Order: sequence, then structure tokens, then C-alpha cells
Amino acid sequence: MPAGRASPAIPLRGLAAGSLTATLATTAHAAAGGGTPSGATTAQLVLLAVAIGALSATISGAEQFRVQLALLAAGQVLGHLLLGTVGHHHGIAAGPSSTTMIAAHLVAVACGAALIAAAGYLCAAVSRVVQTAVAPTPVPIATAPPAALADADQPLRSALLLATSISHRGPPVGAVR
Repeated sequence: MPAGRASPAIPLRGLAAGSLTATLATTAHAAAGGGTPSGATTAQLVLLAVAIGALSATISGAEQFRVQLALLAAGQVLGHLLLGTVGHHHGIAAGPSSTTMIAAHLVAVACGAALIAAAGYLCAAVSRVVQTAVAPTPVPIATAPPAALADADQPLRSALLLATSISHRGPPVGAVR
């Protein structure tokens, strides 16, 4: 990308990070037996998704895998805390299903971060190719034909006007002596 242009992948990256945060949190919560959120919890989850998406679209270096991983992991932790406030709590020591759920979260977050980072690079590459293909080709400037200069056997009109405006009359000869 040229120095002054923003990547076209930025809004898509924010959308992907936000929607992945909400989807993973809701799916994990429902898979662990917590059911789907409703009412105010859904609104709070949407606000969390918008916040993670906005961060992903605005912070510096968000196209990197490690930054996306940190954002998605933070979104999952906050989503878990948010959904845990409605009455569904499960701790680390709850058993193998809790360990499986945490492992599934980690794998999903890592895969999501990798996909978002790869999609950003691919979107930038494809947009460069499209911009190059669509860029207008410079058209050579046609040179104007040389002006035809013709000699005339008659003097120019301006020369005739100048000649008639010059007076040949001078002071009387007797007055000078």
C-alpha cells in the first residue's frame, strides 16, 4: 500500500474479530450447559463484540497474529466473565469437561487469530493486484502538427498601420534658422 492509504482489510478485520468474539463466547457458554444469553446480557455481549472489533480495527499492529490472539483471548475472558454473571459458573476444577472447554477455546482463538491475520494479508495483496490491473494506463500525448508559416508578398496589416501613423512632416525650414 502507498504510504498515505489505509488497508482495505481494516474494517473487515474489526468485523471478523468482533463477530468471532461474540460467537465463540456464546457457543462455549451454550456448550457448557449455560444456555444462550438473552435480554441485557445479549446487549452487553454485542457491546463487547463491538469494542473488540473497534480495537482490532484501530490499534497499531493489529494485522499481526499475536495482537489478534491477544484481542480474541481478552474477548473470550471478558465474554466468559460477562456470561458468568447471569448465573452460570464453572471453574477450572470442575472436571475434564472444563479442561476440554478451555482447550477448545484456546484452539478456536488461535485458529481465529491466524485466519484473521492471514485474511488481512490476503486482502491487502488482492487489493494491490486489483489496483494495478484497474489503474489507468498513461496515454501518450499527441503532438500538435507544426504550424504552417507562409510568406506573403504583401506586408502585414500591422506594419501598414504603423507606417501610416508616422508623420514625415517636420517644422518649417525658415523657423529653424
